[in-house]
Amino acid sequence: MNVKKYHSLKESGVEWIEKIPTHWELRRIGQLFKFRNEKVSDEEYMPLSVTKDGVVPQLENVAKTIHNENRKKVLKGDIVINSRSDRRGSSGLSMLNGSCSLINHVLEPRVELEGKYIHYLFKSVPFCDEYYRWGTGIVDDLWSTQKDRMSQIQIPFPPINEQKRIARFLDHKINSMAKLKKMLEEKINKLKEYRSSLITQAVTKGLDPNVPMKDSGIEWLGEVPEHWKVTKLKYFVRHCARGITPSYVENEKNSIPVINQACIQSYGIKWEAIKYHDKSRTYNKGIIKAGDVLICSTGRGALGRVQVFPSTKGEYVADGHVTIVRTNQADLSNRYLRFLLSTPIYFEMMDNVWSSGSTKQTELNRSEILNMPIVVPPIDEQREITNLLEKKEFEITNVLSVLEKQLNFLDTYRSSLITAAVTGQIDVSDCKEAEEELETIS
Repeated sequence: MNVKKYHSLKESGVEWIEKIPTHWELRRIGQLFKFRNEKVSDEEYMPLSVTKDGVVPQLENVAKTIHNENRKKVLKGDIVINSRSDRRGSSGLSMLNGSCSLINHVLEPRVELEGKYIHYLFKSVPFCDEYYRWGTGIVDDLWSTQKDRMSQIQIPFPPINEQKRIARFLDHKINSMAKLKKMLEEKINKLKEYRSSLITQAVTKGLDPNVPMKDSGIEWLGEVPEHWKVTKLKYFVRHCARGITPSYVENEKNSIPVINQACIQSYGIKWEAIKYHDKSRTYNKGIIKAGDVLICSTGRGALGRVQVFPSTKGEYVADGHVTIVRTNQADLSNRYLRFLLSTPIYFEMMDNVWSSGSTKQTELNRSEILNMPIVVPPIDEQREITNLLEKKEFEITNVLSVLEKQLNFLDTYRSSLITAAVTGQIDVSDCKEAEEELETIS
């Protein structure tokens, strides 16, 4: 990192901060802030949300309060922090007058300070560790009943001019990283869209743009090559069944690995998500063979994910939320079927049309799977299509992996930079330092 370190550091005497610059002070939160606990109406004071991005106008997906006067008053310049342990990092300097949920702590400054410095300090990993370590559950009852604990937390408090420099430095760096992150996310989204359109085109229209077409007779499928069959999956299936209800054990000894829905991902099998079934219990009906097509068949989000099980050593079994489909390979390639079912149009049909049940317990049953309408090219053409798609998928996956690593690097770098700046591990007196770290991945 192309920034200077302070020449002189001292032991802080505070567990969550090792050292701070010798000219910095340590102050207790209660010395710097008082709690603002005034209850107000959300009609009089605009509702605000406390997020990881800071304090913002209330988000649309937030549950709205029923009663008017069960919110806390927030004024511009206040620091707000969410006391729920599952909202770690949700805090910030409010630039608005408004109101927030009672689960938040609203801190009104007692002394002159740079609110943006505190904004970043409260987002640093060491501070979050210290703040939430007193928690007793998802909703932190201890904080809501004993605010004196928060008041006693000691934080680094540099001179006001340095607070402002640190805030400007972090604003500059975070904004630069946000722009780069947006660019990377756009590249990732475009690649994923390209992959989807490439697969959809190949498995529903073929590779020859000049081939004669016919109406498939299926509205959502449209036209397909004239020489392809439009039929039902059941005519090509030798075996279709759900897995077992596992008796899970911690010890891998005398057990059999279970492929559950978390194991079935677009890139392949996520082996680290495997669980283990007691081998002394029945499991024969759920045994998976190499080449089986595995379909996630329960619940929104997972339902519809498809993958081909590779050749492996030893036995594996599917759990009851996974459907095993074994095709007649002479007529329908499992590899081609996997690509066909993973297209957006088939995923949408499985997730929203062919499935049934409540939102969380939506099921794609065996009958719906067997009666799926599919388009089937000649087997040689299936192999040609899948060979091309697997090659393209491999290339795209490699590029996506690089881009996602860069995103992860940005998140890690951002976190470490904030911590280093607000705890005095680096001297940011020159905010115009070069940014080789960002340029290397742009």
